[in-house]
Amino acid sequence: LNSQRFKMLEIFIINALSDNYVYLLRNEQKNITSVIDPGESEPILQFLNKKKWHLDEIINTHHHYDHIGGNNKLLDLYKSKLIAPSYDYNRISNIDVPVSDNETHNIAGISTKVIHTPGHTLGHVCFYMPEEKCLFSGDTMFYLGCGRVFEGTMDQMWSSLLKLRSLPDDTYVYCGHEYTLKNSDFCLKYDPNNTFLKKKSTKVSYKSLFEDFHSVDLIG
Repeated sequence: LNSQRFKMLEIFIINALSDNYVYLLRNEQKNITSVIDPGESEPILQFLNKKKWHLDEIINTHHHYDHIGGNNKLLDLYKSKLIAPSYDYNRISNIDVPVSDNETHNIAGISTKVIHTPGHTLGHVCFYMPEEKCLFSGDTMFYLGCGRVFEGTMDQMWSSLLKLRSLPDDTYVYCGHEYTLKNSDFCLKYDPNNTFLKKKSTKVSYKSLFEDFHSVDLIG
């Protein structure tokens, strides 16, 4: 289990399912604990029980089951507030706070901008915390790649990636899956002479994802 400390938050990275990442946010000063995209409940429950923390908020980036599968059990146990895209209101049950593009909401006590990023799904959103310099990109953007386009169009996905590229270069990006090795292989297959990719591919390991993870590396 990895974690990173920022100004107000400590972010814990929890492995779930086969290759999902779940993010648990702890604001010790305000005594708020939040979880982003709980694809399953058990590893989150184990962690919360160990820490003896109450879960105040659940946040979803989109409606796919591997990102919301743990919602109901966590809601039943903790009566948490559920924050999710307004665009998925009929696809994610029990939403308390539906959020839309360019809105600002407090998540774990931190001012957070909502960025609508259609492509992977039509309702997908990302959550950006300017003060903490953190982006939770769900399945829109990964290290060396982007999410598969299921419901949107390629043009929509490209527009969504351009939105994320406009964020500051020192933004830490927390994505929804560990696809780094596969993405590296795919990129080199079609762009074998790219020196940037060659350099990055030599450093790829399952531990490297969060060692140097900035938006400038992802989209250029």
